[in-house]
Amino acid sequence: MKNRFVVFAILISFPALASAAEKKIQMQDLPAAVQQAVQAASQGAAIRGFAQEVENGKTLYEAELTVNGRAKDITFDATGRVVSVEEEVPLESLPAGARDAIRKAVGTGKLQKVESVRENGTTSYEASIRKGGKFSEVKVDANGAPVK
Repeated sequence: MKNRFVVFAILISFPALASAAEKKIQMQDLPAAVQQAVQAASQGAAIRGFAQEVENGKTLYEAELTVNGRAKDITFDATGRVVSVEEEVPLESLPAGARDAIRKAVGTGKLQKVESVRENGTTSYEASIRKGGKFSEVKVDANGAPVK
């Protein structure tokens, strides 16, 4: 009986999960204000694609770009306002505290990628790490303190 309840709970939660999932879309599917914002923000970049996602009841639009060979994702709200910018950066470009914390987290593993994340007026740094065949992520502020 308990197993049936667990299965039922999982099944009814799928629609909620699906609504938060990213959906690939085309430029013409973006609201006009977002199209204009993307055109302004993508000067000198190669556009890789677009996605739409509903987060906390708000529809967001992501432009996936490549700038100087590095990934850069910009998220916009429906009015074209920039919500966040995730940009692949070299580890050496990070503030000392963040750089040291990421190096410590990598340890004997392999650093896959480092991103600068600007959101709500603050910048944090995310590192993707591979250790023993497993992938993990660490997110820190400029001083190296963990960020949730």
